[in-house]
This record gives sequence, structure tokens and C-alpha cells, in this order.
Amino acid sequence: MRGKLVSGKAILFLCISCFFAGTLFTCHIWTHPSNHGSESLAIRHDCDHKRKLIEGQPGDVNEEISKTHQAIQSLDKAISTLEMEISATRTQNGELSRQSASNESLQKAFVVIGINTAFSSKKRRDSIRETWLPSGKQLMELEKKKGIVIRFVIGHSATPGGVLDEAIDEEQAEHKDFLRLDHVEGYHELSTKTRLYFSLAVSMWDAEFYVKVDDDVHLNLGMLVNTLAKYRSRPRVYIGCMKSGPVLYQKGVKYHEPEHWKFGEEGNKYFRHATGQIYAISKDLANYISINWPILHRYANEDVSLGSWLLGLEVEHVDDRSMCCGTPPDCEWKAQMGNLCVAAFDWSCSGICKSVERMKAIHSSCGEGDAAVWNVDL
Repeated sequence: MRGKLVSGKAILFLCISCFFAGTLFTCHIWTHPSNHGSESLAIRHDCDHKRKLIEGQPGDVNEEISKTHQAIQSLDKAISTLEMEISATRTQNGELSRQSASNESLQKAFVVIGINTAFSSKKRRDSIRETWLPSGKQLMELEKKKGIVIRFVIGHSATPGGVLDEAIDEEQAEHKDFLRLDHVEGYHELSTKTRLYFSLAVSMWDAEFYVKVDDDVHLNLGMLVNTLAKYRSRPRVYIGCMKSGPVLYQKGVKYHEPEHWKFGEEGNKYFRHATGQIYAISKDLANYISINWPILHRYANEDVSLGSWLLGLEVEHVDDRSMCCGTPPDCEWKAQMGNLCVAAFDWSCSGICKSVERMKAIHSSCGEGDAAVWNVDL
């Protein structure tokens, strides 16, 4: 065809023929995939999916939008949680820094012992002053020379300035052995009282340990200090007689737990915690309570509350059975064998039964001697 002109119709026909030939060839390739068939199918599937969305499948579009919205919400929640944690950490670090600065001006001590007492317990306090608690100048001397601070812990009555508060003021003027809390006294407020005691004690004394003991328990101060001294190099120590009693869900019984449902099925037991007659915590745990006390939950029973505050922390639970000896003959024969008890009381009474009448006899049989605490080397 050299030298001859080709008409426009022929060129158009040739182009159309090539187009259809290419289309047939392409379809043949898609119908009979080569080694890359799986990739082609994946591409085709993706294209079909996008085509369906474009062609107006409202259900699929809504589903994609919903998934995207959920992902954004999850990210927002995660970011919010991180911001809260960062804020809490900054606040706590600030509190710890202020606490550290404040501690430099506080009176140093080895241990602060708070004796939990009530307005109606004057005779109990007197029985303790006559036995294991030094009084007057000796109490102040024990504080200065040994770093052992001991105070009866009490709040105020429902009518501040009334007869009950005046009686405590007179007793304080005579003995100078009270730590007054900004707290209304009441049996069902013991968890709050415990929080406030640790918070106030930390703000007044920079001690290595803080102890709470009931006013119907016999205590050997020298043995207590020697026991605590074994753990002075360990962080976050919680010392006492550990137990795990049943959660009492029946209304009207002593130690009834209104929030029993939080512990699972009826008949379940509490987590391990120190019995409430006496226990000790190290400085860092007392500081933790002091910083966080507004948000620490209070259960019906004070010892359970303390155990719950420390449950989620890296805390060493020390189960020391010398802190829960029975009254004579139990603590008596142990003393005769050279195994003096830190504390003695009756489990049946959650303290010494008829403690006012029996405290002197127990001190005579199970006491370490009045000089023991003065001979402790700290």
C-alpha cells in the first residue's frame, strides 16, 4: 500500500478493532490468572468493594462510618485517661515534694503510737497509764530520748464544747497525752477516724512507723519497738496479725457489712488484712493515706478499710502473731519461755475482756518490765 492514501474510515475501523481486541485479551488474562492470580483477585475484590460503596450501598457506608467513629471514641478515651494519669502523677509529686519540704521542719521520731479511745473510756485510759504507758515527765522523756511518741487519739462530741469535750480538756491538762482530731466520735465513724489519725500524725511527726492500738489491749512497748526495728530498712511495710474473716451480710449482726455485694457471693471472705486491735504501717504508707485520704473508701469495719487502702499497692504484709497473743495463761507461759508478746487481748471480746479490772494482773504476768523500753537500742 506504499504510496497510497488510507481513508479516515479505514483508520477509525482499525482503531475500534484494536480496542476490542485489547478488551478480549484483557478479559482472557483475568479469567485465566497467572502466578499473580491471587493478587489480581485481591485487587478485583477491593475494586468491587469500593465500587459497591460508590454505587450507593447505604448500609455498608454507615457501617464504615460507625467503625471509624468508634475508633475515634476509643482514641479520645485513651487520651483522656492518659491526661488524668499525668495530672494525678503531677499532683502527687507536688504533694510529695511539699511533704518532703515540710518533713524537714517536723519533729523526728521512730514511731508514733495512737491509742484509739472514746469519751466513755476514762477508766480504760487510767488502767493503761497505771501499767504499760509511761506518764508525765517520763512520757515526754521517752519521746525525746527514744523517739517513741504515744498519744490517746480522740475527736470531739456532736456538741463541741459540751460536757464531754470539757472532760477531755481537763484530762489533757493533767496528763498531756492526747491527740485531738477534727472528727465527731462514733462507732460507725472508726474508718474516718483512722484516716484522720494517720493524716494528722504525719503532719506533726516525721516518724519511721505509725501504730494504731485499741485502749483495751496490753502492749509491751520494748517488744513493739524491737519488732518494728527489724523492718526499718524495708519500704511499704504493713505489720499485724493478718486475717480473712467472712463478710457478714446479715442485717442486725455485729460487724455487718452493708457493702457485702462488692465481695461477691454470700459466704465469701474479706481479703487479707491486719486485725484492728493493733497494727503498724511504715512512713511511706502513712504518707500515702495522708495525701489520698479524701478518696479512700470507707467500709463498715475500720480494719477492713485500711486493708483495702493498701490492697492495690506494692506492700509487704507481715503476719506477726506476737501482736495478737491471748491473755493469761497464753501470754504468761510465752513470757516464761522467753517469747514475750508484743500485744495481748481476748479474741472473744475483740480486746481484753473487762480490761479495767484485769489490766494490772495481765501486766504483772505478761509485762516485759518497766525498764525494757528504755534499754532498746535504736
